[in-house]
Amino acid sequence: MWVATRDGRRLHTMVLSGPAGEESAPVVVFEAGAAASRSSWALVQPGVAAFARAIVYDRAGLGKSPSDPAGRTLDRMAADLGEILDHFAPGPFVLVGHSAGGPIARLAASRRTDRIAGLVLVDPTDEQADVLFGRTFRRGERLAILAAGLLARVGALKPLFRFLLEAAPDDVRQDMEREAFTPGVVRTQAAQARTFLDELATWRRTPPPLGGIPVTVVSGALPGNGMNAATRAAANASHAHRAGVSPNGRHVVAERSGHYVPITEPGLVVEEIRRIVRNRPASRPAQDGDGTTARS
Repeated sequence: MWVATRDGRRLHTMVLSGPAGEESAPVVVFEAGAAASRSSWALVQPGVAAFARAIVYDRAGLGKSPSDPAGRTLDRMAADLGEILDHFAPGPFVLVGHSAGGPIARLAASRRTDRIAGLVLVDPTDEQADVLFGRTFRRGERLAILAAGLLARVGALKPLFRFLLEAAPDDVRQDMEREAFTPGVVRTQAAQARTFLDELATWRRTPPPLGGIPVTVVSGALPGNGMNAATRAAANASHAHRAGVSPNGRHVVAERSGHYVPITEPGLVVEEIRRIVRNRPASRPAQDGDGTTARS
């Protein structure tokens, strides 16, 4: 199906309705990583649909959604997620964001905290990781996007992500082979990257206010997928901080995973979403969380 935005664009959306009798449960909406589409949630969405309505969508310029001529700022991407929530209102919603989708979900949640029952951030990009804002990281990101563009133009990008394709169900793998490794996807990734870190840097002083929304942060335990040991340690420290300053904050370490936790440990992600859906408080407390940490 398609969700129309207020400025006349369309966002491709797929809904699994959930079981009968669960109509009062929060609606779970997924936000993918920087260059990823709905397909990145293929192993998680069906598990969540066993207990709640589960919605995935393609951000503009990814998957089946047309590109956005106005650009891809963090602010605008969060506004598009807000359009998805408006379409399926009134909620309440649980937002699940992976990687760069984490900040998008946080910003969208902050704009209407009254309708958000919880956040699950899966190996998210977080402003508390100082490594994100150094010259080395930014230079590496630019070079990686440049290389991806060159590989996409000659049809050589797909083999680098064979592990994702092999994990996907047949129909999802076919979608990814058609959609995920094109020059257009890399152009969208580049458009997002132009302002993403600069916008995120402003959150170090003034993060989006989430009120009493419960937040669970899931960290991969392993380096790899572009993260060395030092970067992994910095990322996980930022995740622990995010859980620690969040009401009912919970930090979970996926011991068998690197960055792609929704692919390598989808059941863990499903269970953390279930935990928030089942245990959502009648009213959200305003105090800081206890920084609970769990290991899978």
